[in-house]
Amino acid sequence: MPINIPDGLPAKEILHHERIFALEEEVAEHQEIRPLNVAILNLMPTKIETETQILRLISKSPLQVSCDFMRVSTHKSTHVSADHLVKFYDTFDNFKDKNYDGLIITGAPVEQMAFEDVDYWDELCQIIDWSQEHVFSTMYLCWGALAGLYHLYGIPKRQLGAKLFGVFPQRLCDEYNFLTNGFDEVHYMPHSRHAAIDTNELAKHKELHVLSEGFATGPAIIATRDFHEIYVTGHFEYGRDTLADEFWRDFHKGLPIRVPENYFPDDDPEKQPIFTWRAHANLLYRNWLNWVYQMTPYDPNQIPSAIASLRSSTDEAMDKF
Repeated sequence: MPINIPDGLPAKEILHHERIFALEEEVAEHQEIRPLNVAILNLMPTKIETETQILRLISKSPLQVSCDFMRVSTHKSTHVSADHLVKFYDTFDNFKDKNYDGLIITGAPVEQMAFEDVDYWDELCQIIDWSQEHVFSTMYLCWGALAGLYHLYGIPKRQLGAKLFGVFPQRLCDEYNFLTNGFDEVHYMPHSRHAAIDTNELAKHKELHVLSEGFATGPAIIATRDFHEIYVTGHFEYGRDTLADEFWRDFHKGLPIRVPENYFPDDDPEKQPIFTWRAHANLLYRNWLNWVYQMTPYDPNQIPSAIASLRSSTDEAMDKF
């Protein structure tokens, strides 16, 4: 939550430089408060597990958040009951006339396929295009991040020689950014993917800012400078045992799978994994929701115009770089 300060306090300029929200009394007194409305497009086959993981992170914020679950209509889910989908999920048709403060687009186990070969690719592109005008800030996770960067910026993915699988150190690139405010200089993030961002193409887009990265993983957290889009290439939402479950699943299927790196003590899969990313995962989501809360308009009908205004001011600032 922001701090309230006396009007005109000199410290405001310093706090602003350090990316800390500080509201002057006059502004704070006129704030209108409502729950944040966040939509979650869950592309993972393990719907219930993913729901729980994301809601666990959202719940750590002191803000009241209302969550709606979205699914694609052009793909049939086989790992969850139809009753669950009917009861808790709506298709895009029920969202497209609404505005949201936030949207989370999850990953999906399809990174070895060409984007255009994914059966719901066209529908996903429609949702991403809708979010550009109707969602104040969208967070893309893992394959969702690769897909968003490809659709919006034409940045291709590249296939990795071996699956990136484990918990990897990420170096903080901007300690004063709102999203990573409070992060240690090195944080850890789980990764489980066969593809990565083409960093040469990424570097051509000055509007995309790398906030943390790793030697093995490449960029880990990327954001547009207006925070309208946030890309997380790993799985901050993963629980302690998620990578272990993936390992044992593939192991018992006889599939080629390595022990996840930097995860099991002594690389022994019989030992309980060490949960090294939980604090930073909570912090990222808390920072994100806090920023959205500060910036999104009180009237959801004004979200499209607020997005346009934010984009215009950011474009003007970028022209000065």
